[in-house]
Amino acid sequence: MAWWKAWIEQEGVTVKGSPHFNPDPDAETLYKAMKGIGTNEQAIIDVLTKRSNAQRQQIAKSFKAQFGKDLTETLQSELSGKFERLIMALMYPPYRYEAKELHDAMKGLGTEEGVLIEILASRTKIQLQEIMKAYEEDYGSSLEEDIQADTSGYLERILVCLLQGSRDDVSGFVDPGQAVQDAQDLYAAGEKIHGTDEMKFITILCTRSATHLMRVKCTRNLHSYFAERLYYALKGAGTCDGTLIRNIVSRSEIDLNLIKCQFTKMYGKTLSSMIVGDTSGDYRNALLNLVGSDS
Repeated sequence: MAWWKAWIEQEGVTVKGSPHFNPDPDAETLYKAMKGIGTNEQAIIDVLTKRSNAQRQQIAKSFKAQFGKDLTETLQSELSGKFERLIMALMYPPYRYEAKELHDAMKGLGTEEGVLIEILASRTKIQLQEIMKAYEEDYGSSLEEDIQADTSGYLERILVCLLQGSRDDVSGFVDPGQAVQDAQDLYAAGEKIHGTDEMKFITILCTRSATHLMRVKCTRNLHSYFAERLYYALKGAGTCDGTLIRNIVSRSEIDLNLIKCQFTKMYGKTLSSMIVGDTSGDYRNALLNLVGSDS
């Protein structure tokens, strides 16, 4: 079954990287695109949206070796606005990017709870461990302690519980007997609406994998969840660019194709068509490259 799992995973990927990759000419292309007066944004899009994250890290190393400059800092100085934000997201190694998004969600006044829930509830325990490690390295504090300081009550308990990494890995294995028992426990806890057994909810939500919870219908299919996040980021007046960028960048090398299919099923239109209608310029072109074709 390993080949089937690998095929399914590969089918979900929209950014597969370059098969005959050499970082040196890519670094040179980027240098020329930013040299002198003006910037060739299309050249930047063509290179960075068509390479995997691992390849982008190699390009950054080659750029520094050849030209003595930091690629991310050079891009930041040349670009602006939403397009700059998207390109910066592409340049971060995945776990450091997610650590940054969590940090930004808790920075300053107020907390973006939706971002915390989105990242922590949809990652496996190994991914969470890597995110926590990256967070501590980059910000010098514990992610768990920062969450405790920034949230309270039921939400704080769920987020801290998820961070313990006690959920089953998303291996696809589901224990049907346990699933039925969980469904009954959740139903019974939910019935007692005035005295909800919060710890029962928290225990089940934090210790079962997404696959398991899907079977119980306690949480929705992960692809539906991300499709909904993207839809509401684009729907109505204004665009929630943070959610749009984060989900397209972070899922492009995992399962964005599967999310796109679910998006069309749920909303009767393609993700690309909504991006075209809601964004413009280099920002739009880069997003469409990352999302890939609708076929």
